[in-house]
Amino acid sequence: MKIGITNDHAAAQLKFSIMKYLEENGYEVINYGTDGTEAFDYPQAAIPLCKALQNKEVDLGIAICGTGVGISISCNKHKGIRACCCSDTASARLTRTHNDANVICFGARIVGEELAKDIVHTFVTTPFSNEDRHIRRVQQITEIENNQL
Repeated sequence: MKIGITNDHAAAQLKFSIMKYLEENGYEVINYGTDGTEAFDYPQAAIPLCKALQNKEVDLGIAICGTGVGISISCNKHKGIRACCCSDTASARLTRTHNDANVICFGARIVGEELAKDIVHTFVTTPFSNEDRHIRRVQQITEIENNQL
């Protein structure tokens, strides 16, 4: 599985830790974020990751900023992206099984390194349920996105 990761300046250190964790567990990781701590706006960080997902260059995405909220909002402005800001593993699991989320977002100033690894592990190892009710709801999100509802 190929995973894209992006971040703003607040999350460079945590990004490197997550990248190392994923690579040690056999995932291919593509870095789309900044590697430094100089100001880098989270809306700009979201763009290359979301384009890579849209073009099927990566299978799932991870987006990290200070709180996880700004980058989540930014990712969700891109067609076909279902990003969820999670600070716990239960939300990460449910957003995959129920929402077929393709981007997990969290805040470097909110979750610690070990919890972030647990959130990422849960997200990348949990499949979409493919239950009719969840398929229907994801389709409705797509229809809203396409201005059909």
